[in-house]
Amino acid sequence: MQLQQQSFQYEVYNDAAELAPADAALLQKARETTQQAYAPYSHFRVGAAALLANGEVVTGTNQENASYPVGICAERTTLSAVASLFPGMAIQTLAISYFNELGQSGHPITPCGICRQSLTEHEQRTSTPIRLIMAGQTGKVFIVEKASQLLPFSFSNEDML
Repeated sequence: MQLQQQSFQYEVYNDAAELAPADAALLQKARETTQQAYAPYSHFRVGAAALLANGEVVTGTNQENASYPVGICAERTTLSAVASLFPGMAIQTLAISYFNELGQSGHPITPCGICRQSLTEHEQRTSTPIRLIMAGQTGKVFIVEKASQLLPFSFSNEDML
């Protein structure tokens, strides 16, 4: 038997004021985008803003549905918009934020499992890591250099060969 370990590093900032100006601006866009979310059931609005390799910024929000499995997260809405508007374009950085109408919004959130898989596959198909900036409306900010770091044992197209 072998014992193996997998770990990764991430950056932690006390608040957005410590970020580089471009990162702070992208995070602010994600924070503002939360107001466009359709979240009448959870009241948990999520916004994402993607900086593309061509300099464009594309946003997306969570979209809930009375038939709960039909809803889609902000990260996957953004990935779909990027793939539709700019086919094959790499995402350099994705900022994710939220606004909890029923509670606090002052700590970072991370993508759900389905979004982690989707982000990892987007990295694979564009051969470009997606840097993630994750935060609430206030408080600490986490930065991960590659989305795939959040899903170390991901399933990929190579597993289907």
